[in-house]
Amino acid sequence: MNRRFRNLRRIGPVTVASYVERGRNRHLAACTAPRCDFSAEYDSRAAAELAARTHRCPA
Repeated sequence: MNRRFRNLRRIGPVTVASYVERGRNRHLAACTAPRCDFSAEYDSRAAAELAARTHRCPA
């Protein structure tokens, strides 16, 4: 499924983005560092940004 990301924000190596899926706003936090597999979806933007701020990259 193609997602149209909006409201992108970079917090350290983690990118937080919002998108609409099935009529609902969803938020994604994903680490962009090499060999780090962290990514998660959240219902609220605040939760995604908190995950980005507290993420400790093992790579």
